[in-house]
Amino acid sequence: MIKVLIVEDHPIVREGVAAVLQRERDIEVAGVAGTIEDGLRTAASAHPDVVLLDLKLPDADRNNGVARFVAAGRRVIVFTAYETDEDVFGAIKDGARGYLLKGSPAADIATAIRQVHAGESYLSPRIAAKLVKDASAPRGRSSRLSARERGVLRLVAAGLSNRQIAGTLSISERTVKFHVTALFNKLGADNRAQAVALAAERGLL
Repeated sequence: MIKVLIVEDHPIVREGVAAVLQRERDIEVAGVAGTIEDGLRTAASAHPDVVLLDLKLPDADRNNGVARFVAAGRRVIVFTAYETDEDVFGAIKDGARGYLLKGSPAADIATAIRQVHAGESYLSPRIAAKLVKDASAPRGRSSRLSARERGVLRLVAAGLSNRQIAGTLSISERTVKFHVTALFNKLGADNRAQAVALAAERGLL
C-alpha cells in the first residue's frame, strides 16, 4: 500500500483528490494538511511514502515546501496550477520527483504516485510537451546543441530517465542514450547533474 499525504490549502481540491485516491486499491490517503508546517507535522507521524504538495500555500513565502519535505526524507510530487519554467525547474531543483497539474485526470494522479513511489519521475504530459516545444525554439548561434539535443536536455533536467525520455519523444531508448552521450561531450560533463548545471550556466535551459 502506498501512503500519500495531501498538502493543499483549498478544502474542495483536497477532498476531491482524497476521494479520487481512495478508490485506488494500492493507494491510501495517510493524511491531509493545509500548510507546509501542518504537513511536516503530519508527515512525522503518518510516515507517507509520497507527498502531493501544492506550491502556493499560505506559508510558502517563508518556507520552501519542496526542499523541506525532501530534507525530511519524503518523495514529493508538486500538485499545482502553475506551469512556468521557473516553477517547474525550481521545484525539480529542490528535489521534487514529479510535477502534476491541477485538473489532471484521476488516472494521471494515480500513475504519478505509483511512478514516484517506484523511484521514477513523472511530468504531466502538458508540461513534458511544453519543455520539448520550448527546447525546439531557436536559441541563437551560441548554442552548439541541436533541437533534439535541447529537447533531451530539458527532459534530463526535469529528472526523467532515459526510458521516460524515449516514451515522451517517441524515440528509442538507444537513441536517447546517443543524445545524452553527445550532450556530455558537447558540454564537457561527466554525469547528468553536471550537464544540467553547465547548461543552466550557459543559458541553454
